[in-house]
Amino acid sequence: MLRLRELYRTAALLALITIFYNIAEGVISVWLGAADETISLFGFGLDSFVEVISGIGIWHMVRRLGHGETADRDPFERRALTITGGAFYLLAGGLLATAVISFFERHRPVTTTWGIVVALVSIVAMQALIHYKVKVGTALNSPAILADAACTRTCLQLSVVLLLASAGYTLTGIGWLDSIGSLGIAILSFREGREAFQKARGLACSCSCSGNCDTVS
Repeated sequence: MLRLRELYRTAALLALITIFYNIAEGVISVWLGAADETISLFGFGLDSFVEVISGIGIWHMVRRLGHGETADRDPFERRALTITGGAFYLLAGGLLATAVISFFERHRPVTTTWGIVVALVSIVAMQALIHYKVKVGTALNSPAILADAACTRTCLQLSVVLLLASAGYTLTGIGWLDSIGSLGIAILSFREGREAFQKARGLACSCSCSGNCDTVS
């Protein structure tokens, strides 16, 4: 019993780390993205803020499970998922429009060096979070926590997209690579929004970020 409580405390701590990391990442990315006129980094930061809403719902869920409640989503979690889904859709639409306009206007960032730095830090952080979430979720035999770990891989994919776009521009000076990076983030944000709405409706998670990402309803 003590071991079980420790595992749930660890899961809650991981959820809190995810929340505060995304807040810091969002502030830094939006600030640097605006300063360097890098739309991919700016969009990456906005995505991090939306992840905070999702993270709060996950933290709430883990705390409920730790107190022995059922895995069925409560109204707070469904509301958080609905808000998250809507925010991701709005973000995807905004990034898509910005990417298209920037592409045709041949926009060029001042620099994408900070995009590379942020992406590398994020890749390391997401890998660590995925590792420990899988470890705790497996120990608890919790499909919900394992699904959260699997869907954290989408954040990892976003970091990889940012890294490729930023490094590509730094190495080649081709301005439209930043727009392509923004488009990639828009596509992943749309997918995250769709999955959030599916979870809010009690459907199985369709995360393509993992081979097994079934969630509880």
